[in-house]
Amino acid sequence: MPSSRLFTFVDSLPVQSTRRRQALLVVWAFGLFICLSAGSLVDASELRRSAIVKAVEQARPSIVNIRGQKVVASTASVGGIDSRRVNGMGTGVVMTEDGYILTNQHVVEGVAKIQVTLDDKSTYIARLVSHDPKTDLAVIKIDAGDKRLPVIRIGTSDDLMPGESVIAVGNAYGYEHTVTRGIISALHRTVQVSDTQNYHDLIQTDASINPGNSGGPLLNIDGDMIGINVAVRVGAQGIGFAIPVDRAMEVAADLLSVKRIQRRWHGVVVRPAADGKGVVVERVEAGSPAEQAGIEAGDVLASLGAERLRHAVDLERLLLDKQTGEEVELTMSRGGQAVAINFVLTSLPKESNTVTDKTWELLGMRLSPLASGEFRQQQGRYRGGLLVDEVRRGSPAARQGIQAGDILVGMHVWETVSLENVAYILGRDDFADFEPVKFYILRDNRTLFGHLPVAVAGTRGSSATSANR
Repeated sequence: MPSSRLFTFVDSLPVQSTRRRQALLVVWAFGLFICLSAGSLVDASELRRSAIVKAVEQARPSIVNIRGQKVVASTASVGGIDSRRVNGMGTGVVMTEDGYILTNQHVVEGVAKIQVTLDDKSTYIARLVSHDPKTDLAVIKIDAGDKRLPVIRIGTSDDLMPGESVIAVGNAYGYEHTVTRGIISALHRTVQVSDTQNYHDLIQTDASINPGNSGGPLLNIDGDMIGINVAVRVGAQGIGFAIPVDRAMEVAADLLSVKRIQRRWHGVVVRPAADGKGVVVERVEAGSPAEQAGIEAGDVLASLGAERLRHAVDLERLLLDKQTGEEVELTMSRGGQAVAINFVLTSLPKESNTVTDKTWELLGMRLSPLASGEFRQQQGRYRGGLLVDEVRRGSPAARQGIQAGDILVGMHVWETVSLENVAYILGRDDFADFEPVKFYILRDNRTLFGHLPVAVAGTRGSSATSANR
């Protein structure tokens, strides 16, 4: 045997070759050690690729960095308006292979040119698709041509446990794809981060969340997204918050819905299937295209055309590509049996404009969107406004001096660029806390302000007054 020969060779050396004999023994022993320990060295290398490393490797390609400039207004030292440009940064997650990205609204709000950088360093300019001020979520879209983007793996937030390990990834302080880890500190937190924003039912974590992390994912140890990082507690160390992913995906589906964006109708309300295969129909709206096609509550929608469905977002995103009146092929399961049906998207039935009705009833004025080009010709210091078309005699708006032709540019601390902004303000749970609501209007290139009582009777406050804003 080789070992016998080695020993024989060493033992047969002349006595006077003691040093050489010792040297060869050392070499032999070292070689034997390497052979015996080779397996343990491989194991030690594998230990470095921990669950955290694997989770980050899986999620990282679907996490994007967002940058852009926005104009903010501040009061000048001697009257007037002092506008300045500031650099904004944040994070987003790729929801679909064709470039829909979920982030925070405050990351992209007011940004004229939204720059998105992927993990492979390629850069695109995104457009804002839709946003929700109440939850501070927004959907943006990039056009990457034929490139199919890696999509974040979506987990669930209904089984989270305090003490569970989590990972945050984002553009912290501009350092791209920064990874931090921690645990879930608590669930169902309500946090007020500013005068204008309250968050409800948040995940609290001690994973470091810094400026620039907003809109990025909070991952579990499996690499699934369980939340959207949204806030850090000012003045506190190791306290950050995230929107639970179940709520975030529900909002994302609404932001991408054909009903919201294109005023078209399919008529199904769905949720993800427990096994991750398809979406379960929770409800079918009466008279909808889905009802006419025979879809029922409890059906599991598996695919639309050749595309699989996993979340409500998938359904809405795929329907955005379809035209009104176009037949849509849908594969579903009912009672364990596969069923293929066709249904046709229709235009949404006309209904009263609840925002317009509410502003007329509560405030006494009718508002309509103002074309951005037309607005910029009149005023350059605001992003947009709403034209006052009509003021009801004796209403709160009339008593405060608002006139038809004025442009409403703000209420309380919020801008009023769209009717959705007004709906958000009037629909806030804490609206009574700042009633009578302060308003800002443009008239003859001057900014005026006043206070609007919500109740028609018992008005208070003064007429519109010139102001710097």
